[in-house]
Amino acid sequence: MKKIAWVTDSTSTLDSAFAEQNHIYIVPLRIVFGEECYRETEEISSDTFYEKLATSSRASSSQPPIGEFIELYESIKDQYDEIITIHCSTALSGTLHTSMQAAEMAGVTVTAIDSRAGAYPLREMIMQGLEWQKQGCSAAEIKHRIEQMIDNMSFYLIPASLQNLHRSGRVTGTQLIISQLLKIHLLLRFEEGKVVVNEKIRTFKRTKERMLEMLKKDMEKVKHVCIMHANNHDEAHSIKQQIAELLPRLRTEIMPFIPVVSIHAGAGTIGLCWIRGENA
Repeated sequence: MKKIAWVTDSTSTLDSAFAEQNHIYIVPLRIVFGEECYRETEEISSDTFYEKLATSSRASSSQPPIGEFIELYESIKDQYDEIITIHCSTALSGTLHTSMQAAEMAGVTVTAIDSRAGAYPLREMIMQGLEWQKQGCSAAEIKHRIEQMIDNMSFYLIPASLQNLHRSGRVTGTQLIISQLLKIHLLLRFEEGKVVVNEKIRTFKRTKERMLEMLKKDMEKVKHVCIMHANNHDEAHSIKQQIAELLPRLRTEIMPFIPVVSIHAGAGTIGLCWIRGENA
């Protein structure tokens, strides 16, 4: 069995100890408040992040510098037979392209995968990929299987802040103004790696119900669903209870969003994700 290394970023939400035990190398994205820059998940706590987010007029994120990737690839290139690099959606971040460019500069051949997402689905792709690796699959075979997972992924968001999404280009100015005037809530979804508007709904309650209706349509094909939130524990637990009543056989998990999501969608954002098929 070939020895495979995994290179990913902090949007994977993987525990650092688990990553170290499984030859997974995590390069953190950057969180920027004005002139201050922090390595996501490493240099700023969740509490401090949300305190700064509430008071800062300038909050943004950036991909890791290419030099950090080059240094990583130089340090591991002689230790493994193959390297898989899998990152957050290329439609939302240039991290994967930077990783691939760094690998080329370091003289390393990598198998690159665009997860077309981040957070829970990215974590699940890596976790499932590790199982296929144990079964003797090559990096190319693992990529093919992960891409099938991506095709079977459903990922919905109810953003708390359309202002932040507008600033980052995810919501148009017209959509922002109409939503503010009519107090419309947006149900967003990931499509081909991009965040698009699925529906415009008048109340938050109905928006949440609609998201659960989308899950219910897939109930025969889903074993596990993840509820994600940006510092909104109460709503996450409320949705978990609703799922338990609607679909009691489903396994549910609650996962906090990484800071990058909160910067663009706002504190309070809620998400729901599942992957159809036997590997869900």
